[in-house]
Amino acid sequence: MFNNFDTLKLAVETVHPNNTVLLDDMGMPSIMVRIPKFKISDVIEGGSTATFPAFIVNGVEVPEILISKYPNIVMNERAYSLPMRDPRAYVNYDQAKQYCQNKGTGWHLMSNAEWMAIAYWCKKNGFVPGGNTSYGCNHAAPHEKGTPSYTYGEGTIGRTFTGSGPVTWAHDGTAAGIFDLCGNVWEWVSGLRLHNGEIQVIPDNNSARGVDESATSPLWRAMLQDGTLVAPGPAGTLKYDNSITGDATQTNHDIGGAAELSTVRNNPMYTGGDVDDYYGYQYQTYESLAAKAGITVPEIAKVLGLFPTNPTAGGHDGDGLWVRNYGERLPLRGGYWGTASRSGVFALYLAVSRASSDHHVGFRAAFVNL
Repeated sequence: MFNNFDTLKLAVETVHPNNTVLLDDMGMPSIMVRIPKFKISDVIEGGSTATFPAFIVNGVEVPEILISKYPNIVMNERAYSLPMRDPRAYVNYDQAKQYCQNKGTGWHLMSNAEWMAIAYWCKKNGFVPGGNTSYGCNHAAPHEKGTPSYTYGEGTIGRTFTGSGPVTWAHDGTAAGIFDLCGNVWEWVSGLRLHNGEIQVIPDNNSARGVDESATSPLWRAMLQDGTLVAPGPAGTLKYDNSITGDATQTNHDIGGAAELSTVRNNPMYTGGDVDDYYGYQYQTYESLAAKAGITVPEIAKVLGLFPTNPTAGGHDGDGLWVRNYGERLPLRGGYWGTASRSGVFALYLAVSRASSDHHVGFRAAFVNL
């Protein structure tokens, strides 16, 4: 005899075999999408045959990761993936991480490694997912609309209900896919930060274990030009520098120039100290990011979406890159309803502190069977 959960699970898996329903430790369901393990070379042309890091947790390869089909809502201090809900917003990094981990072992804030596994899968398969990138519709296809779930001002459409857009807003272009990775709300991802310009990561997909990612965590690792991960701070680690000198103006403004991958930070975008405030920043397309002369870009930097694999116009669909190379900056991915052509699966916002919380910032949980 089926209970209600068995019936729901059977219905979801019958219609979409790569989807499933998982219960958390309170017996509440989330709809998830299974992503089977693959190699770097499976999704990145010329890549190594190593397993993509999203499928390595604590040195052990896992056969699959499960990603929330929808941006999450929050009930009882726990995150849930359900259709036709208003995505949870006004959530900071540490809150988003805790809402996911509250669900039980294996549940975690979707990691940057997991996000990039999906992004490269999309690119390899020739599909660029759309989304709510222009106030309820898609900027490039205005006839594609989601159902409004949040308005502000005098009726301006912001967020749309999860999964309410067309299948072109799913990662694989079908109803079985992961929805709203492009636009709607920026999404926190774990396992990556910028600290005073230095790129720091949690190795592989160890974020799936719910490890300490606080500002003072000893688990953060910096990156050398050969891809070796080391304790932060020594000379020669990879950083984001800027091509022009920053300034001490204490307003939120684009200082111009271009971000560059380097081993030194000669040009902090704010010259008044390594504060977490929102002063000078730099914006450009992700695909236009270059390395300083003489810098070797390791494969892992490209795999984790920190340097373009196709640095040509349109090589990453014009997705945006925002950087503040001072203070601690935690990553947002995907864009929101107002970022238009700058939205997308390669869009990266490394310009806010972990305390940032706004009406266009959300998150989603993932699961690994540990």
